[in-house]
Amino acid sequence: MSSTGLSDVWMDQPDCSIEEFRAAVEKTTDADMVPFADEIASRVPVYDGDKIRSRFGDARQTKAYMAEWNCVFADGPGIIAIRKAFDDPGVIDQVTEVLTGIAEEEQKAQAGSGDHFAAAGANTRIWNAHEKLCMASPELFARYNAGHIVPLVSKSWLGPRYQITTQVNIVRPGGSAQTSHRDYHMGFMTLEDMLAYPLSVHVLSAGLTLQGGVAHADTPIVSGPTKLLPFSQTYARGYVGALLPEFRSYFEDNFIQLAMAKGDAVFFNPAVFHAAGENRSADIHRFVNLMQIGSGFGRSIEIVSRTAMSIALFPVLQQLSSSGALTSAQVDNVVEACAEGYPFPVNLDIDSPLSGMAPPSQQDVMRQALAEGWAATRFVEEVTAQSDRRRPN
Repeated sequence: MSSTGLSDVWMDQPDCSIEEFRAAVEKTTDADMVPFADEIASRVPVYDGDKIRSRFGDARQTKAYMAEWNCVFADGPGIIAIRKAFDDPGVIDQVTEVLTGIAEEEQKAQAGSGDHFAAAGANTRIWNAHEKLCMASPELFARYNAGHIVPLVSKSWLGPRYQITTQVNIVRPGGSAQTSHRDYHMGFMTLEDMLAYPLSVHVLSAGLTLQGGVAHADTPIVSGPTKLLPFSQTYARGYVGALLPEFRSYFEDNFIQLAMAKGDAVFFNPAVFHAAGENRSADIHRFVNLMQIGSGFGRSIEIVSRTAMSIALFPVLQQLSSSGALTSAQVDNVVEACAEGYPFPVNLDIDSPLSGMAPPSQQDVMRQALAEGWAATRFVEEVTAQSDRRRPN
């Protein structure tokens, strides 16, 4: 390779051009780019959750939605919004109540501490809210994760066997805005660490996760919903650019925000420049359940005990299934939200494939147990034994 090709692979700060960034992001979202969208708000396609659900039985229609979303995340504005993504406000309220109780207990135990996004008192953060909700109320966890929207959006970008983690963020009146950034994986690195990776890995990082946020209360603009810069994920050198003053200044001059009603959701490519907004309201406590959905090929941001979650959830999910409270498709959505879907890494000496090239995943075991009506004790034994086999000696 000639020396002139070095900058195509290895980056340095001077390689980031604000002019090229402007050219990448200053685009419009045409209606013919997103024919399934019900409207385009601030260049972001907005979809109707009820309409998506009505198409769920039509595989061709749902694949068409998913294809459109994939294109939006990759080369379009990078962001979609879905009105009534969660269609049962009662479940949202019950989950909010449980999570609020968890937050209050954690605040008592950790009085005066903040998190790495805000100082103490500015907000309330529940890390690993996904596991904590499951362990506190498996039935609510099942009902919350039984919907079809999150699985469809997740698979549109990541394919199957994705991993969900969630982090609740409650921003109080007066809570300040974040600095603009890109997200996990590459977005959590220092500049020095980033520059050690070739540009191809910078591009790859954006394909390993999907960001989301579910409004648990009405979130008008004054309360500071997420600030977003459409099309910013298309600038390949943006992980480095996001750390530079001129890029952050451009973001502050050009970001958009979307008001959300309870049950609405927004999803975006993690390479979209974004930041939590300032809560300028007098009395709104902005409650959003943030979702980071990881590819099954990668590892998610949080350690989640999916074995413990599966054990807690199994008898409840079995009862909800047998009673008809959840359809078989909804049950499968919950299995995907809870159990580990990727069968590797594995010790092939003791857990070799019975057929094909891969051994059963934890999701496979849970599906088999539900289909065959296993007793809870058998499920605990099987899933615990599987987990034990995958620990280093």
